[in-house]
Amino acid sequence: MDCGIITSKTVLLFLSLIFWAAGAFMAYVGSYVFKTYDNFDSFINDRYTLIPAVIIISISVVMFIFGIVGCCSTVRESKVGLSCFFLIIMVIFVAEVAALVCAFIFRGMINKDLDRSMNVVFAKYDGQDADSKAVDYLQSQLQCCGVKNYTSWTNTTWFSRNNTVPLSCCKPNSTSCTGKLDQVDLLNTEGCEVKLLTLLHESLSYAMLVILGFAIVKFFGMLSVCVITCRSNSRRNGYESLYA
Repeated sequence: MDCGIITSKTVLLFLSLIFWAAGAFMAYVGSYVFKTYDNFDSFINDRYTLIPAVIIISISVVMFIFGIVGCCSTVRESKVGLSCFFLIIMVIFVAEVAALVCAFIFRGMINKDLDRSMNVVFAKYDGQDADSKAVDYLQSQLQCCGVKNYTSWTNTTWFSRNNTVPLSCCKPNSTSCTGKLDQVDLLNTEGCEVKLLTLLHESLSYAMLVILGFAIVKFFGMLSVCVITCRSNSRRNGYESLYA
């Protein structure tokens, strides 16, 4: 069999097989981004930042079926099947490129929106409502205090009433911490905005790398379909024998 056909079939079969693994992995990545944003949804009011995750999960759902189509079409060298598989790969490739562009654009838009929403939520902190619990969770998980730093609390209603920062600003295992600013050594002094931005950017960057990797695989898959189709047409027309 022609070396080009063997190579192309190998690429397509490999691509078909990894469709299942890729689908599962992309579903995990999309869920990871969702989970990261969901944990801090009080500070992220604009849901457009989840569009890349939605695209990733949508792609992963259909990948399992497409893997079966790819295997059958490649083995049988079905012109119709390979044409369908080519279209499938191309659609997914375009969707992945779109997700990559969206992730890149939204990554830059997060900064301004996050600063605004965080200042609003922190300003309304009363230690009781759901948003306040979200603030405590954020500060405990990221070991931070205030929007810019721990002194940001001095501009809030909570500080004017209690003359302290929330106990969630205290360092882990600081049992004697009361939240007063004269105990700076017992407080997390770094701001939450920078840490949260870093976390969100890391999750998006992770997703972007995954999308880019699979987009490259899809590109070579489309080339392989073209090779098999062209060689198969040549064989049927009697111009080239695929077997020795």
